[in-house]
Amino acid sequence: MIVANVRELRAISHSDRKSDQVDAEKLARYARLDPNILRPIAHRTVEQQQALTLIRARALMVRLRTAAINAVRGLTKACGHRMPASATPCFAQRSMAAMPPGLGQALGPVLQQIAEMTLKIKQYDRQIQLLGQTEYPETQALLKVHGIGHLTALTFVLTLGSKDRFKRSRDVGCYLGLRPMRSQSGEHDPQLGITHAGNAYLRSLLIECSNHILRPHGKDSALRQWGLHLAARGGKQARSKAVVAVARKLAVLLHRLWTTQEPYMPFYATAA
Repeated sequence: MIVANVRELRAISHSDRKSDQVDAEKLARYARLDPNILRPIAHRTVEQQQALTLIRARALMVRLRTAAINAVRGLTKACGHRMPASATPCFAQRSMAAMPPGLGQALGPVLQQIAEMTLKIKQYDRQIQLLGQTEYPETQALLKVHGIGHLTALTFVLTLGSKDRFKRSRDVGCYLGLRPMRSQSGEHDPQLGITHAGNAYLRSLLIECSNHILRPHGKDSALRQWGLHLAARGGKQARSKAVVAVARKLAVLLHRLWTTQEPYMPFYATAA
């Protein structure tokens, strides 16, 4: 059985002559001509899907906490007050101590929920770390890369499903939507943004790791130097483009380490 990738079937979805019968005929013709045209979807195992559910539940909890924090800041600002600047894990405690008179009854329960969500997120983090160490030991090789944590490593392995899914590691960056789009015609070849295909959450994690690698006083590596060189070129949005480019290389590197299980070397060319 072939499960087709919907993004690759616009000839069907955008057709002005669309029906179940016509769609089935087109799919059958595509599959007979070359199944790769359909870009078949690879199914995960039940265990992988359950592990991903844990990661998605954590992501949901983070979004809810962020929304609650923003709501507290907005409501206090509407009353002429400002909550003190603080790191997210400490927000509830610091805000409770600085709560303006008259707002504690309304916002106190919200701050308590924020504190509870912070504890739940920490519990998720411990579960994810334990899951990677016990059920998915291949993630340990990925953790050697500076900026990669247990969450990103496990999400990467579970999202791809199998290291043998890609013949070339460089294809992983394209799969995760980190490749620039292209619309060339004649002499017209504009620079476009990335495709945003694939898993948006894993892509956001890789972007976050890329920012961590390129931050000031970050740990030196060939990847960091390459990214800083791109950012130093200047031009419009040079820093943002460098972050995305490093994220794309990071995806390729992680798949390579997963496939070979070789020790990570920050300066591979020098070591070779």
